[in-house]
Amino acid sequence: MDFGLWVEPEMVNPDSDLYREHPDWVIHFPGRPRTEARNQLVLNLARDDVKEHLFQVLDKLLSENDIAFLKWDMNRPFSEPGWPGVPVEEQKKIWVTYVRNLYEIIDRLRQGHAELEIESCSSGGGRLDLGILERTEQVWTSDNTEGLDRLQIQEGYSFAYAPKTMMNWVTDNPGMNLRSTPLEYRFLVAMSGSLGIGGNLTKWSEADMALAKKMVAYYKRVRNSVQHGDLYRLLSPRDGDVSAIEYVSENGEQAVLFAFREQQRFLQPAPPIRLRGLDAEALYRIEGIDEEKLLDPKEPVSGAYLMLAII
Repeated sequence: MDFGLWVEPEMVNPDSDLYREHPDWVIHFPGRPRTEARNQLVLNLARDDVKEHLFQVLDKLLSENDIAFLKWDMNRPFSEPGWPGVPVEEQKKIWVTYVRNLYEIIDRLRQGHAELEIESCSSGGGRLDLGILERTEQVWTSDNTEGLDRLQIQEGYSFAYAPKTMMNWVTDNPGMNLRSTPLEYRFLVAMSGSLGIGGNLTKWSEADMALAKKMVAYYKRVRNSVQHGDLYRLLSPRDGDVSAIEYVSENGEQAVLFAFREQQRFLQPAPPIRLRGLDAEALYRIEGIDEEKLLDPKEPVSGAYLMLAII
């Protein structure tokens, strides 16, 4: 287990030594109230002195402590987006200069701390773009971690970004919308990207812990295919009660199928699921998390069979 730290370096609390020493370091308009959110103001990262201060603080933190991981959060929007330190006609450059200086800080930290992993987070998935993905290993997809809601969130994410960058946490019931889903269901949804566990383990039962151990072990067997393989969207959660996605490893030797049902109406059959992307002539052995629930055939079958058969 490695040590990680959750940081929000771009914010400042007005009741702090930093703000009292440098009140002009925050984004603001002269003569207007400085709107607080979460008891915070936003530091003007477009300023070179602010940029250098943040770098020095983070570099010192990482140099003096054995920190393997940073969750870099940015939880509030800009308000009063002024930059009084430059002429009015230059102030609109705050948007671009701010981001460039953010990227520079991360790049410099990378140079001095090569083993550091960084997760980008911004009120959920608010800071997700190719520029930040060039500099971070992963992204906090959404603060909504409820199992059923995540099916559509994760599908939408996958249309633009790789599953390996998509952080999926198993969290406790009830979810944000006060709905509860089984722990195994939540695990399977989270295993469709980069699996994490964010539940309160001190409140999990022995059965919960045993299930978690089994699910994590299974994920380790398939995560290379999930994170680096080809993704096939077989059934969309937007089109019905059943959704299904498939990952095929880079060498084509492993395929992983995740199928989810939101609800089952009386006597309504599940739609057929046909796999894709397999080697038609290769033989595949069918395995599952719960072997006793597998249907025939239990002997190896061809890729052609699996792409034509109804699963």
